[in-house]
Amino acid sequence: MTSTRDLENLLRQSIEGNTDAFEQLYNATSAKLFGIVLRILRNRAESEDALQDIYVRIWQKAGDFEPGRASIITWMATIARNRAIDIVRRQRPEADIEDADIDTLISPDSAFDQMAVADEMRQLDHCLNDLEDDRQQIVKLAYLEGWSRAELAERFAQPVGTIKTWLHRSLRQLKECLGT
Repeated sequence: MTSTRDLENLLRQSIEGNTDAFEQLYNATSAKLFGIVLRILRNRAESEDALQDIYVRIWQKAGDFEPGRASIITWMATIARNRAIDIVRRQRPEADIEDADIDTLISPDSAFDQMAVADEMRQLDHCLNDLEDDRQQIVKLAYLEGWSRAELAERFAQPVGTIKTWLHRSLRQLKECLGT
């Protein structure tokens, strides 16, 4: 896994003409960008062609990247998304394709992603219900509402060490229930 800093360093080296760095950048990011393009174009061959064009654009625009404005992967994904949208609009100019429609396809909030999240939430809720009532409350207060161990100790009239133990055991029970 390549960190954001690593990707930025590879892009910076690419600007200086280091083709090996650009190849590493491609290897680290092409799967994600291909996924974005494929979801929009829905055609593997077109997506592969588009990906090649996208990396040419990234190479040409590498000097435009500003780390303070967005992460490098967001910047690259925007280039990929915009290129895929251009291709769709060029192929079907009569189609009334709104950016919002395309955003729906590539958003992490797409129907498939929402279903996956809903399924995970149902499973987590089921597992939380298996905990004793006070353990459920402690886990929810600690991890959903950000209560400190000291605040939990005061609320439940227990030493901080006991709260830590309860949290540790509750998380272990949740992990086992979730199969992680």
